[in-house]
Amino acid sequence: MGPLTDAVADKIQEQIERTVHLITFVPEDRLQWTPISGAWPFGELLGHLLDCLAGICAVLHAARPERLAHFAELRKLPVNGMCGPSEASRRIGAYRAHIEEGFTLLSDADLGRKLPTVFVAEGEPVLTLLLGNLDHLVNHKH
Repeated sequence: MGPLTDAVADKIQEQIERTVHLITFVPEDRLQWTPISGAWPFGELLGHLLDCLAGICAVLHAARPERLAHFAELRKLPVNGMCGPSEASRRIGAYRAHIEEGFTLLSDADLGRKLPTVFVAEGEPVLTLLLGNLDHLVNHKH
């Protein structure tokens, strides 16, 4: 790791911690409730937050596929479905552990390395992909 990688990892961990904190306010019996018309029900939002964290894990896996081959198993986990607060918190813990592990293998130099994506075949920098996934989490955690 390096100072830049550490800073990105710290910001992601901060947002995960804040997300878990907010989840503690969601009652288990209010998963169908929506705060405003047209919004996702709480249960679906919780399931989507898992997808946001899976995206960060996918970037880390793509950056170090040989050392993080076991991250491929995360693709088998359900995301974007109805999920309760206790299950979401538990599963976020698993994603958090994978993210911590992935960042231990990332260097500052890796942040500028381009990885091909389904949207940009010539690739985007690892930092751009991580920040995009962090932004995704921040926007959905409201």
